[in-house]
Amino acid sequence: MNRLNAWLSAFRLRTLPLALSGILLGSLLAYNDGFFNLRAFFLSLLTASLLQILSNLANDLGDAQHGADNEHRIGPTRAIQSGDISKNQMKSAVILLSIIAFISGLALLYTALWYRPNRWNILLVFLGIGVVSIAAAIKYTMGKNPYGYRAMGDIFVFLFFGITAVVGVYYLHGGTLSWHILLPGASIGLLSAGVLNLNNMRDAVEDKKVGKMTLPVLLGVKKSHSYHTLLMVAAPTFALTYVLISGDLPYGLLFLLLFPIIFLHLKKVHRVMPVELNPELKKIALFTLVFALLLGFGCILS
Repeated sequence: MNRLNAWLSAFRLRTLPLALSGILLGSLLAYNDGFFNLRAFFLSLLTASLLQILSNLANDLGDAQHGADNEHRIGPTRAIQSGDISKNQMKSAVILLSIIAFISGLALLYTALWYRPNRWNILLVFLGIGVVSIAAAIKYTMGKNPYGYRAMGDIFVFLFFGITAVVGVYYLHGGTLSWHILLPGASIGLLSAGVLNLNNMRDAVEDKKVGKMTLPVLLGVKKSHSYHTLLMVAAPTFALTYVLISGDLPYGLLFLLLFPIIFLHLKKVHRVMPVELNPELKKIALFTLVFALLLGFGCILS
């Protein structure tokens, strides 16, 4: 039971709501536009969950290899850091999860694309996206030149949690795209980048000591706060633009009910110490999920 609890802790299942937000929003918007594939929906949720867990395990291993997880770490204790799981065990788990995620992705592509016209070209494109997604989950902190140590984590989170998740799953449901679907994709991507920025602001002092160059390390405290404010304000702005273009009024605006939460969150971020940011991390991750559901269901109700 202790070993099982150690692995469940390493999986960091509390991060799944953030990873699933884009899948849920893209699926709801596809349903609103008249097409929905139930099997593709569940396989998308499964694949996204596996990729998130893979990313968490790889992050644990990578930070342990580079010395970022040490006794001075402010955030929750990691599995390797605590000694509950060895580096070799974690490396084996990363390989296993990569294989399982790839198989799940293949099942998703077969379900959604196999019977479409010109399926081979589309399959190759999505297969490439899947391989890059797995590589991105691993290379965030692992390897000789992890992009998370070069202030590029925010870009990848924006692309994969936002644009790829929302736009990609929207296409998998119906085999069609509209350019304005990029707008809600950007909203989820910006909120996801906000969660990462909170995490990096919390760890900035220790990250700098071990050479982990995140954006808060490069920008400093004041500019990091301004950057975070920009992320949190731009996200609902993109969503509002989408609703106005699509004409899903008035219920498509339900997500605006969450605006007071953004205001209170930003007010707290600007006045607390880094160690006090942990509750805000959880809050904005859950906020992103509720935001996606309100936006998606609001458009359907309209």
